[in-house]
Amino acid sequence: MAILVNATLKVHKLPGIEHRTLAGHEQGVRSMEVWKQTVAPGAATPVHRHACEEVIVILAGAGELTLDDKTTSFGPDSTLIVPADAVHQIVNTGSEPMLLIAVLGMAPVRVRTGEDEAIPLPWDAPAGE
Repeated sequence: MAILVNATLKVHKLPGIEHRTLAGHEQGVRSMEVWKQTVAPGAATPVHRHACEEVIVILAGAGELTLDDKTTSFGPDSTLIVPADAVHQIVNTGSEPMLLIAVLGMAPVRVRTGEDEAIPLPWDAPAGE
């Protein structure tokens, strides 16, 4: 059994997003990943897809989920369920940071654009890059 102190895990910064992988292939998890992200007001994830289901728990903040061209608003204490291979995006429409935990059903997660082009993830870069 491994116990990780989340505050000690590496932080990766993307435009408007702070990311920590809480559990994934680097920690020895073979079939899923757990992410913690903070999304700044007005910021958004890229439009993307992955070949696994994703469950996103919104701990704080408000936003919109666009899923296969349908947009739905949500607030704190919401759970978003994204089917495998669905094109989606999360936008923070609120005035405060959005805090979320995402659980994805593969490790490592391979993310692609809506047009099926690979999106490299900075937390998957080899050490030293």
